[in-house]
Order: sequence, then structure tokens, then C-alpha cells
Amino acid sequence: MYYNWLCTTSVPVFYNLMFLVARLARLFEFFDRTETRTNFPNIFRIANLVLYIIIIIHWNACLYFAVSKILGFGSDTWVYPDLNNPLYAQLARQYIYCFYWSTLTLTTIGETPPPVRDIEYFFVVADFLTGVLIFATIVGNVGAMISNMNAERVEFQAKIDSIKQYMHFRKVTKDLEARVVKWFDYLWTEGKSCDEKLVLKNLPDKLKAEIAINVHLETLRKVRIFQDCEAGLLVELVLKLQPQVFSPGDYICKKGDIGREMYIIKEGKLAVVADDGVTQFVVLSDGAYFGEISILGIKGSKAGNRRTANIRSVGYSDLFALSKDDLMEALIEYPDAKYALEDKGRAILMKDNLIDESLVAAVDAKDLEDKVNQIGGSVEVMMTKLTKLSNQYESSQRKLRQRLTNLSNQVRSLRVDE
Repeated sequence: MYYNWLCTTSVPVFYNLMFLVARLARLFEFFDRTETRTNFPNIFRIANLVLYIIIIIHWNACLYFAVSKILGFGSDTWVYPDLNNPLYAQLARQYIYCFYWSTLTLTTIGETPPPVRDIEYFFVVADFLTGVLIFATIVGNVGAMISNMNAERVEFQAKIDSIKQYMHFRKVTKDLEARVVKWFDYLWTEGKSCDEKLVLKNLPDKLKAEIAINVHLETLRKVRIFQDCEAGLLVELVLKLQPQVFSPGDYICKKGDIGREMYIIKEGKLAVVADDGVTQFVVLSDGAYFGEISILGIKGSKAGNRRTANIRSVGYSDLFALSKDDLMEALIEYPDAKYALEDKGRAILMKDNLIDESLVAAVDAKDLEDKVNQIGGSVEVMMTKLTKLSNQYESSQRKLRQRLTNLSNQVRSLRVDE
């Protein structure tokens, strides 16, 4: 009878255990892949830890119930109560009681009935040691995860503290100090505290380019002088866009300033104001752009490369900046696109009556003179090189004739000796 019971119970349990072990590798692989691909890795890690805790408590509860059965239910105060009591005979109560006992024992946060027999003492001691080791590891992992979750905030706070110390040391005015602190608060609140270049530095250039295109290309296409440009040029320019955040009241540019960059408004509002800084002529919003003409250096422009308006941030404004140097560097490989952009810029200026034809002629004459001077300089350099090459040629010819004379004399001396 005992043999039949063993066969009917142990064989299925054995197969279930084998099935569980075979699936563990796939389960761990699922956990690893999910942790890598999820957008909330810290939450997933905490959920995994909670799952491991529940499984360990469950296994220990099952072991406690098995030991109680071997020793006899209700035989003393430590084991599970007698099953003849209807209150403890229910399956749900059996599991809940054992799970509760296992939780209190492994976490050592509650009082449980003290052991009576030696084997019970050994079991409880083993449970305590297991609980200390397991939960020390779990608590350490939870602490590490919480530290990782707060790492960005700690690093950001360290930046703020260093700026505050600097401003205090340099005796910066309280008004300016408050503006700086509010700017940092805005960055943190809007989730703009991370450095994009630092975040993407570990990616290969191709993936960096694809991410930049995905994020910024549509914004760049809104600029009218860049519409219909070659795709390759747009990609080059996208990689050079620099995000900038301005505080309320900050001047992005002032009339008469030299234009070294153009701006595209991603979020926020900018006001074109008078010299008094109060009177508003027009308000620019998301998708607007300005400063594109000044960085092209259009010939004959009445304003030259200087700003023609005062532009001030109404609230917090998130802009993209493209510098003149970056634009010219990208246009080196696309000369046709450069000419096309200059033509578009010139058409815009002519439409607004900002082109002076006399300046264009003067600039063209100056450019022609510069080109003639460059050609003259190049000719002089070429003549110098030609003279140098001629001298080298004559020197080599003299050396060659001298060697031939020496060889001829040696041949004659050998014939005389013979």
C-alpha cells in the first residue's frame, strides 16, 4: 500500500519538477530580455524581486506543512493545528496559515509559536539563517535599484548645488540667482535635464544619425530655405542642431548683434519687441524660425550679417540652434545646395526690399579682385615650384654625367690592364 502511494504521488511530482527545471532557463531568458527592452527597468526589477520573495515564502510554507504532517498535526503548539478542527481543515486556511507562518519566520518581523522538539529547533534555525541571507540580498538589491532610480536626481541636484556655491562665492545678485534656480527647476520638471550627447555617446554614428533624423528632421523641414534641399544635406544639418532653453525675459538676440546662428522654435513663445523691451510687434510660436538669412551672408544684404530685430522669450522656450560654422561645414560637400540656399535667401531679401544692388556689384567686384589676387598668388607659388624643380633637374643631370664619366674611365683602365 505504501509503495502504491509512493508511485502515485512521487512520479507526477518528479515529472513536474523536471518540467519546472527545464522551463527555468527560458523563464530567466524572458526576464533578461524584458528587463533590457522595457521602458521601466527599475519597476520590472522590483516586480521580479517581489515574485522571488513570494516563491521563497511559498516553498518554505509547503516545507513547514510537510514537516507538520510528518510530526503530526496538532501534536504540539509549533506544528500546524489538528485537522479535526473544522476551522483548520479547509484547504484555503491551511495555505494561508502556512504562508503567514513562513512570512513571519523568514522576515523575522513577527512572533511565531516557539519550537518544542529538537527537529523543530533545527528547522526554525535553518529558516532564520536562510531568511537573513536571502532577505539581506534582496534588501541590498532593492537599495541599489532605488539608488539607481534616484541617481539622475542626485546628479542633477549636485549640479544645482555647485552653481549655487559659485554664485554665492562670486556674490551674484539674488534676482539672478533666483532666475538660475528656476531655470534648473524647469529643466527637471519638463524632463530636459539629460545631456543628449552624453546619453547617445555609446551608440555608433549610424544609430545616432537615425535617432537625430527621427527626432529633429521634421522640425528642420519647416524652415523654408531648407525645403526641397537634398536629403543628405538635411541629415548633416540634423546632426548639428543644438537644443537650447531660454528663461522668461531672456533675449535670444538683439538688433545689431552679429548673427552667428539661426533658431527654430520647438516649444514656447518668442516676442519680437521694440528697443524698450516691452512693446510687442509679433509673437512667434512652435515651428517658427528666424536668423536663417544672417548666417548665409547674402551678398548685398542691407543688414549684412547683423540681426534686424529684438527677440525675447515670453516664457520658457525650447529652441534648436544651428550655427553658421556648422552650416558652412555641411555645405562644403554640397556646393549646389549652397548656391540654391543663397538664391532662396536673396529672393526673400528682395521681396522684403532688403537687397542693395550697388552693394551686390561692389561685393562682386571685390570678389573678382580677390579671385584675381588668389590666382596671381597661385601662379607665383607655381613658378617658385617650377624653378625649384628645374634646379633639381639640372643638378641630377650633372650628377648623372659625372657618374657616366667615372664609369667610362673605369672601363678604360680595365682594358689597359688586360
